Parts: sequence; C-alpha cells; structure tokens
Amino acid sequence: MAVLVGIDEAGFGPILGPLVVSSSALSLPRELLKSDLWRVLNKSVANKRRGLAGRLLLADSKKVYSKSVGIRELERTVLASLRCLGAEPATLGELLTLLCPSCLARLPDYPWYKGVDGYRLSASTTDGRIASSVLADDLSANGMKLLGLKSYCFDVAYYNKMVSSVKNKASVLFTATAGLIERAFNSFAGDDLQVLVDRQGGRVRYRKVLRRMFSELELTILCESPALSSYELRSDGKRMRLHFAVGADEKFLPVSLASMVSKYIRELLVGGINRYFAGFGGDLRPTAGYWKDGLRFIEDVKTNLPHVRIDDNQLIRSR
Repeated sequence: MAVLVGIDEAGFGPILGPLVVSSSALSLPRELLKSDLWRVLNKSVANKRRGLAGRLLLADSKKVYSKSVGIRELERTVLASLRCLGAEPATLGELLTLLCPSCLARLPDYPWYKGVDGYRLSASTTDGRIASSVLADDLSANGMKLLGLKSYCFDVAYYNKMVSSVKNKASVLFTATAGLIERAFNSFAGDDLQVLVDRQGGRVRYRKVLRRMFSELELTILCESPALSSYELRSDGKRMRLHFAVGADEKFLPVSLASMVSKYIRELLVGGINRYFAGFGGDLRPTAGYWKDGLRFIEDVKTNLPHVRIDDNQLIRSR
C-alpha cells in the first residue's frame, strides 16, 4: 500500500481573514498512484458541477466556491469526508477542534469569533450522510481509505506576529506547509509515502528551505523543473517523496480536498467578521477579504461605525 498526502492553502493573498493551510491523506494500492483518482472514484466524486447527480463536488476550491453558490458545496464535501473519518462536527467550534485545535485558544480574543462554539454548520444531515456513505463504499471498493484531514489556521494577529518575526509572508506559509509535511512523515513514512504540494509562488528550487526545515533528514533532489520539483527525504529506514507541482490543486484529488478544507475554514471565519460588523446596523456590504474589497470594507467600517472600537492588528494583515 501507498499513502498519498495533498497540501494546499487558502487566503495567502487577502488583507482580511485568516491564512489556512491543510492536508488530506489517503491510503491506496501502489498501482493507483499515477491514476486519475476522479476516474477511480467516479461513483462518489466529480471535479465538475455539471452532471454531479448526487456525487460530491471535489475540485480546486477556487472552482467550487463562488459568491452565488457560497459555501454549500465546500461544506457538503468537507463534512462528508469527515464522516468517513468517524467525525460529525455540528458547530464551527467542533470543526476547529477536529482540524486545527491550536488556533482555538487565540480566537476568543477577537470580538467577531466569540460565537464559534455556537455557530452551527448547515449541511443537510440526510444528504451528507448518504454522500459520505457512497464515498466510503467507493473508497473501500477500490482498496482506498481516507486517513486524515489536518489544518493550520493563522488568524490575523497571529499571522502578523509570525510575519514580523520572519519578515516574509512566504516563509510563514512554508512553515505551516513544512509542519504538515513533518506530520505526514512521522505518521506514514513507513509506507510508500508521496506528498503533493501546490507550487508556492514562482519557487523552483526547495533544497535550501527543506534542509533548514528538515536538517536531520537525508535529502536527494529527484528533479527541479518549471512544472515540478521532487525530492526524497530519508531517515532510519523511513522515507517520503515530496513533490511541488504547478496546478496541483487541479491535478491531484488529495490536494483538491486540502484546498477545499482550507477554503471552508477560511470562509467560515470571514463570515464571522461580516456577521459581527453587520450586527451594528448601517449600510455595510460584506467582504471576502481580498485587497481591493478588503480596503473598501475597512473604510466603510471606519466611516459608518466610528463608535466601534477596532484593534487593527486583529482585523488587518500587515502584509
């Protein structure tokens, strides 16, 4: 058997809301490693909206989420996947406890996150259970199993603190990515472990940063090209192959799932910001947090809600 781990982020570019980095892990027969897993699992998942026919939409989160559709499909797929792991979170607090518990101690410091324990997730229980059952059966029929989902959530004040420390937001992203890679190595490196990461920025060569993050591991460069950079890391008889690929969130199912988990968490937390400020009344349009609209939102808050005290370090990213 082999283990395939996908890692992707949501929220690297915005000015408001968290940066979230997630991983998903699948076990599968070695002969399926180079297969199109959407074809293998075509009874339960699809990467296009058209012709879903009850299947889960599992694709790059940028193609799943839209303003018109909202988080419905993100929620349906993420919660169905968690049910395959035996978890059924009913609230945002329970979801974060499962996926990124390290952020929970920080969130009560934000006025807009004080209700995470009571914010209920809204996916249809009946539909979600049916979709999850179909996915579990499809995985099992193909000798596959979902092993886990995990996230790192950088709320804004914590993100600002990290950026101030390392002076580079790309380094903050890679630190979280490296944490998920290390977790995969510690958990699965006794198997044929392959880790897939969506290419981060324009970087082609990762040897130096991998050496810095994993100094105790022996590293071999397998290839470094504009489309793919691959490495093997070994220690004490354990090994993993690590691949940074352009467009991995569209090409590889585990990366797509990680992308959706990250986007789902981010959208729920951005929703908390919008609900908080909307609660003061006034003509305040919600925001997704990206730069142009995020700046508009900040200006609208300061203009329309001058009586509301805001800690800019909690709301606005430094970079």
